[in-house]
Amino acid sequence: MWQRVREDIDSVFDRDPAARSRFEIALTYPGIHAIWWHRAAHRLWGWRLQLLARMLAGLGRWLTGIEIHPAAKIGRRFFIDHGMGVVIGETAEIGDDCTLYHGVTLGGTRWSAGKRHPTLGNGVVIGAGAKVLGPIILGDGVRVGSNAVVLKDAPAGATLIGIPARIVGRRPEISAQQARIAERLGFDAYGVAQDMPDPVAEVVDRLLDHVLAADERLSVLSQRVRVLQQAAGIASDQGGGHEDPPLPSLAGCHLATSQGVAGCSEEGAASERVE
Repeated sequence: MWQRVREDIDSVFDRDPAARSRFEIALTYPGIHAIWWHRAAHRLWGWRLQLLARMLAGLGRWLTGIEIHPAAKIGRRFFIDHGMGVVIGETAEIGDDCTLYHGVTLGGTRWSAGKRHPTLGNGVVIGAGAKVLGPIILGDGVRVGSNAVVLKDAPAGATLIGIPARIVGRRPEISAQQARIAERLGFDAYGVAQDMPDPVAEVVDRLLDHVLAADERLSVLSQRVRVLQQAAGIASDQGGGHEDPPLPSLAGCHLATSQGVAGCSEEGAASERVE
């Protein structure tokens, strides 16, 4: 028992940078307290002392704000960070090294008896406010984004976001030109949060791709027009020797700055004209 207690406390250091000492964790972390209360209640439940088990679980809920049914099966090194509002149902099964944040619900979607709560593999991380509902299975290493609602099984290593939750993948590789445009805009959608892309970022990604494709197409058309003019003996500078007008500068333009202001600065545009 004491080895499990020490293991629980040590696992906090790997997942919470605010942890400073074992003594502090043992006294002040409600997530750890809830797990200890649950182990006692789960033992009583196994001894068929269901009423005492429910009473002990209720006391743990009153003290920690975390509700864990005494019949739930929980693996080793389970960590509930902050913890307020976490609900774990009767037939839930949680593997080793899993992490839940506050407001998470492992709940059911039907009234019938039997398996009606989720099963989590090893190393699953579920973000704050997420709801995992029904007798579904989340494979090892699954990550669930905050406030997601998961209603279907997920394979090992998947990342889920949204309502209802969907599996998201990594962003595709980009060219140097795309990277330069994104950098000028102060937009890191191509390179940041590769395992959990933002839907808005995805839209801007496609807009940048569209702009690049349109520029390339216009460049090709312009070259073809010049070739036809030369073949027809028409001077391309009949309008007064003007060259193609320059494209608007993106220098100094940002979707987001350190001050949280979007827009374009004249200084950045002027510096690019000088260059």
